[in-house]
Amino acid sequence: MRRALLLVVPLFLTACGYALVGRGVNLPEDIREVYIKPLENRTPRSQVEQFLTRAIAEELVTRRRFAVVASADAADAELSGAVVGFNATPVSFDSTGRATEYEIAIIAQVSFRRIADEAVLWSNDRYVFRESYPVEVSEGAFFDQEDQAIEAAAERFAETMVADLLEGF
Repeated sequence: MRRALLLVVPLFLTACGYALVGRGVNLPEDIREVYIKPLENRTPRSQVEQFLTRAIAEELVTRRRFAVVASADAADAELSGAVVGFNATPVSFDSTGRATEYEIAIIAQVSFRRIADEAVLWSNDRYVFRESYPVEVSEGAFFDQEDQAIEAAAERFAETMVADLLEGF
């Protein structure tokens, strides 16, 4: 009975669509070259769209599923969108009331479409990503860490978004 169970369980796992994370493919195989249109910035925070655009391009190149090209004319698909929300909110304070940790929230609209027929292959109109970062509160060591935090958050945002794009989550 035990042997039979050991033989049957792997069959059920493969039959139900079980797969390792990072191995799924949700997009058509004919999509090989991708143009990443620079994201629009609809927030008062400057440069957030630049950090995100660069991080998404780097993540797509790292995954090696697509070649990132410099123009839509040379591409099979286009990734485009906008950063529609950005907030930096204090979440932790010291005994004097100074913030010691902030949380960044980035909200974006992103779509991935085939260029030939304009078909939308994947989209998310409210992609939300949050990241916390510490703030040095001593006067001698204080400097604005928001740019560094946005850059780090953009990398993780891109990892998550590209995984969702490729795997259809």
